[in-house]
Amino acid sequence: MSHINSIATGTSVLVMAEGDDVAVALRDLVPGEAITLGDSVLNVVGAVPSGHKIALGSVAVGDKVHKYGQSIGTATAPIVRGEHVHSQNLGMDLGARVHEFGTVHTELPAPTVRRTFDGYRRASGRAGTRNYIAILTTVNCSGTTAKLIADRFRGDLLDRFPHVDGVIALTHQSGCGLVLESEGAQMLVRTLNGYAAHPNIAGVLVLSLGCEMTPADVILGQGELPADTLLTTLSIQETGGMRATVAAGVEAILEMAEKLDERRREPIDISELVLGLNCGGSDGYSGITANPALGWASDVLVANGATSVLAETPEIYGAEHLLTARATSREVGLKLIDRINWWEKYIVTGGGTMDNNPSPGNKAGGITTILEKSLGAVAKAGRADLAAVYEYAEPMSVRGLGFMDTPGYDPVSVTGLVAGGATVVVFTTGRGSVFGCKPTPSIKVGTNTALFVRQGDDVDINAGRIADGTARVEEVGAEILDMIIAVASGKQTTSEEFNVGQEEFVPWHIGAVT
Repeated sequence: MSHINSIATGTSVLVMAEGDDVAVALRDLVPGEAITLGDSVLNVVGAVPSGHKIALGSVAVGDKVHKYGQSIGTATAPIVRGEHVHSQNLGMDLGARVHEFGTVHTELPAPTVRRTFDGYRRASGRAGTRNYIAILTTVNCSGTTAKLIADRFRGDLLDRFPHVDGVIALTHQSGCGLVLESEGAQMLVRTLNGYAAHPNIAGVLVLSLGCEMTPADVILGQGELPADTLLTTLSIQETGGMRATVAAGVEAILEMAEKLDERRREPIDISELVLGLNCGGSDGYSGITANPALGWASDVLVANGATSVLAETPEIYGAEHLLTARATSREVGLKLIDRINWWEKYIVTGGGTMDNNPSPGNKAGGITTILEKSLGAVAKAGRADLAAVYEYAEPMSVRGLGFMDTPGYDPVSVTGLVAGGATVVVFTTGRGSVFGCKPTPSIKVGTNTALFVRQGDDVDINAGRIADGTARVEEVGAEILDMIIAVASGKQTTSEEFNVGQEEFVPWHIGAVT
């Protein structure tokens, strides 16, 4: 994938790699205009919206169309030079990808200066970026009670505890009727346990109804909580109903807050950060601005010994060969292919295809096929070697770049990353997103300046300056890295300012329910 630092102000189109059949329009192109492209002139045949593709040459029906130096599909109708290339003339390339293992290795620059963030050192040895109290529900039946307890702390009740970041109710739609041995039940238990043990959560109230298939001891028995995590369990049935449980829950949390407010941040090396990489509402600019800039920041963190994890298996489909080539071992690469194979069967069982993605919003933004979307999405992972592949919500224990198997649905995907241990998330968006993911802060990076102008209150960083020609990938990448460190040290993100992130706790539900 080519670097795009050579974009100059006023450039109308961008060619991503030598030999590509399409270029990306950096502004709306109108029929009849002539665009200078190197030593030639590109005459625009029909209107091409900003972020969409324009043909650089003629392509016959059935021939592959290339972008990023890779196939993004095959022509479903004859394509002529200067024509808009999108759903009307481009379809899925069903050809198999060639998977190699460990054939591509990039030596990341060694850090010259050690950087730190101000975080919370936990008894487990892990480093937190927030100091939350969580109400962890074992079952949907205790969800309303949990929210009633958390709502009591939305006003000024926590004002006297300035070092406690908040109280969150982590509710979900499952927990009763689950077959505990099923894959879906194990995912839920892993997720709940991952949140209970998360370094950003220092106090846990486990709230049950009392007769569910996933009682508190099953959840907490899956792993040890840090020794400094304050823990209380309440059963609605045993406590005497909702009203009594709300009162008891509020009292228990106030007692926790009194103790947790005594904790203080301390300087911690950035090698202790765990970064989650995600995107939502992608557009034609995602793969050329925000995602490569995030990839640059991810590489710097990995070079410093930190952990950075990509996710969303359906949204790397067709580009997974770029990741397997970077695998540190054949076993790591094969594990990624195994998850791809699982998804192909899973989607067929549900009556769909892997090319059901992109979404209508993605397509409106210029993305045509899942191959094109995936090739842009993997740019978030930079150039580092792929050191590990995790199942959903599995603890992310290997330093370096990893991949977690998750759906592409943003809340479900990031819930898995946070359960796995992500202490900061960076979320790129082209169409606009109001996403958050408490207890982990989420930094949102916009792919285009038009989005930042329209929805700037919901975006932390504007990567559209790369396409505008006013910033380079490295410059925006350095800005993202600085923001990661600042946010890890306590700076609030836009989603935190709006108190977004509690409702976005959405565990992945699959498997048998009786």
